Formats: sequence, C-alpha cells, structure tokens
Amino acid sequence: MASPAPFSRYEFLIAWRYLRARRAEGGVSVMTWISLIGITLGVMALITTLAVRAGFRSDFVDTILGANAHSTVYYAPTQIYNELTEETYVTPGRVEDYEAVAANIAQIPGVTRAVPAVRAQVMARQGDAAALGDVYGVTAESLKAMSGIVDSERSAGDIDAFDQGIAIGIGMARDLGIGLGDRLQLVAPDGARTPFGTTPRVESFEVVFIFSAGRYDVDQTRIYMPLAEAQSFFNREGVADEIGVFVDNPERIDDWTLPLLQVAGERSQVWTWRDASGSFLAALDMEDDVMFLILSILVLIASMNITSGLIMLVKNKGRDIGILRTMGLTEGAVLRVFFLCGAFTGVIGTIAGVVLGVVLSLNVDHIMAALNALTGGGAWQPEVRGIYQLTADLRAWDIFRAAVLSLGLSFIVTIFPARRAARMNPVEALRYE
Repeated sequence: MASPAPFSRYEFLIAWRYLRARRAEGGVSVMTWISLIGITLGVMALITTLAVRAGFRSDFVDTILGANAHSTVYYAPTQIYNELTEETYVTPGRVEDYEAVAANIAQIPGVTRAVPAVRAQVMARQGDAAALGDVYGVTAESLKAMSGIVDSERSAGDIDAFDQGIAIGIGMARDLGIGLGDRLQLVAPDGARTPFGTTPRVESFEVVFIFSAGRYDVDQTRIYMPLAEAQSFFNREGVADEIGVFVDNPERIDDWTLPLLQVAGERSQVWTWRDASGSFLAALDMEDDVMFLILSILVLIASMNITSGLIMLVKNKGRDIGILRTMGLTEGAVLRVFFLCGAFTGVIGTIAGVVLGVVLSLNVDHIMAALNALTGGGAWQPEVRGIYQLTADLRAWDIFRAAVLSLGLSFIVTIFPARRAARMNPVEALRYE
C-alpha cells in the first residue's frame, strides 16, 4: 500500500485540531494568540512604516522637481589680473549669450526645455515686517511650466499678469501680511552705482500671484520676478546667472551631465537636483534600511513565540504522538503536522497584518489629521519636516517583502519544535500513560 503524499489532508486536519483551544491546554492557546497578535502587529507596523517612508520621499522629490530645474548650468568665476594696480579681481560667472546657450542645450535629446534665470537675494519689507527672500528672475513662460508652482490648490492670483508684478510664496505672504494687489518692497545690497560707490537699490513691486510649492522652505523665502525686471534690478543687463534645464526623466538626470558640459563649453559647470538634495535622500534611504531591519527584529520576536507555543504543545501532546506513531504515522508526517501548527499561526497573522497595514496606510492622512487636532497641530511640523502633510505610498514590493519576511521567519522557527516532536520515542511517550 502506497504511503500518503506529504501534506495530505489528514495532516492538515490533525494540525488544525491541535490548534483549537481547550481549557486544559489554556497555556498553549494563550501562546498561540500571543504569537498571532504579535505577528499581525509586526507586519502591520512594517507595511505602514515602509509606505509612509516611501510617501515622504515621493512627496519630497515631487516638491523639488515641481519648483526647481532638474539641472542647472552655470559658469565658474574668472580671475582678472590688473597690471597697473598689480591686483587680481574675481568676476562672477555669467551666461552672456544666454539665449543661444539655452537654444543649444534644448537641442540635446531628452531635454524638454532650457530657460535662463537670474538669481539673487534681497530683503523683503512690508511695513515693520521684513524677511529674507531668494529671487528667481524667469520668463513668464518658464514660470507657467513649473507645475509645482502654478498647479497647487493653495495658489492664488493671476499668473498671466506675472509680467506686471512678482510672485511670492504663501509663507512669506503670511509672515509679511501681504495679499494680492499689495506692493512689496525689495532691497538689493548690490544696487545703483554712483560716483560715491554702490548703494542699495530699493523698489516696490505689486504682488500678482501667491503660490504654494508644497515645501515650507520654498514658500517662506522664494520670490519670482520677470527676467527683464530682474536683470535691471540686479545689474545683470544682457546676462543671466544660470540656465535651468528640464529633462523627460529626472530620475536619470546624471545621464545628461556630460552632454550639458559639452554643449555649454569651457568653464561651464552642472549642478543637478540630486547634488542639491543627495545627502538628504541618501539619509532617507539609510533610514529606510534601518527601519526595515528594526521592524524585522520585532517580527522575529513575535515569531519566536510560535516556538514557545509549539514546545508546550509537543509536551502536552506526547501521548497523542506516541499513539499516532504506533498506528503507523512516520516521523516525517509528525514533523509536518507540527510544522503546519506553527505555519497556520504565521499565515493567519501575516494575512491579518497585511490587511491592517494596507488599511492603515490608505488612511494615514486621516489619522495624522486626527492627531493634529488632538495635539493642537504639534503632531506634524512643516517647518521641521519640510513638507506640509504626511502621505503614504503603498507599493506592491513593500507588501510582498513584508509578507515574505513574516512567513519565512514563521516557517523557520517552527522547524525546531516540529523536529523534536518527530524524533520523540513512542515507547517513552506511552510509558507512563
């Protein structure tokens, strides 16, 4: 007579029968529930953490790409030696023929647009209030192409009137008490040149657009000014400070560095969005790995309870094991029965953890809103985190590796007590029965 195939139906029935609670075996039942709850909570925490970390990184990158050029081409400063005074002067790098340079860069395959820009810092004043501002002098077409600036639901004003005024961040507008149609006074340190030296330049500009880029630091400091106006205000007549480059695949921005240097010519340099935020993104990646490791340890600790429960179950079922062995059950069959006892706990806990983790991740914004309401807005501080809200990016890969980790640990820790049950001598098990 042929032996039954491994993991036959009767093995599942015996394993499931052993997992059913009895009053006399309350300790085994308690350990099973502790293992089940522990694995569920561990998997739920792992999936939620991975989703929140992925959502934070995605939002952070989106705010960078939505309000900034993907790459910037600029020129290094030059040194000029004056033979009469025997002094060396350093002149800042400027893009003189910026329209031609931008047109040549735009011809590079994969580059969607190249726009000249003037950059400077000013002091913005409104009454007694003042703030430091980063001015970006750009064309109206360039500003309209920045989705993170013009497409925000929190933005207000008429972007088509940009040539008649300036655009400022919502944070700066709030701090200075500025509204649409008000005039903002800008003070540039390198202003008008007179026979007595350079004096600060002070002018007032009408605020025609108030934007929200989704990042606290950008909304607090950034000011957009028409390119021609910025050239005149900052003594950049006929030149630009840099060329902003936008590509069709920002995640592979490094692929365009060499072509940009070749087209831009001598003394050109390239600064990508990864260069600007690379250290922060690298820190996020490292934190993701550390969090995954820490939460994996928590899942392992929860899985170890399966071992404790199975050891107690094997001890309580010694008589049953002896009877089953005398009836012809092989060591392999006994091993599989107790392996299934632990596997059931791991599988049920993993499924429950995945379901709860997905539900929690999909509702993390509502949970954070409730926490903010309870703490008076202290649960999430945009001035510290940089972005205004916490979102979750639920990815199939994160769910898969969390489930595989939980199942793998549950199956591994089950092997030792299952082997112990399989190697039990039926004579010794029945001697005192």
